[in-house]
Amino acid sequence: MSSNVARQKYIGVISPYDFALDREIWKWTPKRTDLLMTRTSHLGLPSTVAMAEGISDDRTLTSRTRALLTTDPDVVLYLCTSGSFVRGADGERHMRDVMHGAGARRAITTSGSLVDAAAALGVTRLAVATPYLDNVTGCLHEFLHQSGIEVVGGSGLGIDSRIWEVDSARTRELVFAADRPDAEAVFVSCTNLRTYGLIRELEAELGKPVLTANQVSVWNALRVAGIKAPDIKQRLFLETRGPRRERLATVSELPVVPVEPEDLTFHTA
Repeated sequence: MSSNVARQKYIGVISPYDFALDREIWKWTPKRTDLLMTRTSHLGLPSTVAMAEGISDDRTLTSRTRALLTTDPDVVLYLCTSGSFVRGADGERHMRDVMHGAGARRAITTSGSLVDAAAALGVTRLAVATPYLDNVTGCLHEFLHQSGIEVVGGSGLGIDSRIWEVDSARTRELVFAADRPDAEAVFVSCTNLRTYGLIRELEAELGKPVLTANQVSVWNALRVAGIKAPDIKQRLFLETRGPRRERLATVSELPVVPVEPEDLTFHTA
């Protein structure tokens, strides 16, 4: 093989057993980069705190990471927001430690990737849109609080199943209901919520970055593996290109500065 031909890159992906958006995450993935997918064991649970805990325990992380190692992925990504925030910031760090211990060269999670993306953009005040039940959303807010990010607005759909069937019109309503004037960005949670085709128009209408679970996950996987990102016209990609991108801290390097939680009222779209 010619020395000037780039080596094929591999991103190992651990997704929940009900993940339905494989085609969407490929949209953020550049050529000569493959996504190697594996899923957690089927638990038959709705999207609750119990499910989030069940798909992210040490045994699951170890077995699923090892299932990906044959092709020596450049990074292993745990692709689930709730599974990676349900035990708080310390729990997310522990998940990465377990994945490293199982043999991953580099290990990241969706929730940790959100914190990295916020740091890259200088965002400390976030509006949060989720499809979850309120107690699951509450765990996300607590994770962000522990990570030094203030939640200044929120909205939720209050559903616990078939989230991948939520249409784009409903997701737009959810985002606008969550946004607040003092929010520096909006985060759309859940890797089973379709967002790729909405991000640019929402950013244009809101005048601020719109971060989504699958977007921050693939962005961070590319970043930590040293893979050049594709030309994507979304602010997270546009504003972290070039030399600055090389200097971004990872979530494990960021100081944790808790903020005082606010009593927020959630609106069901």
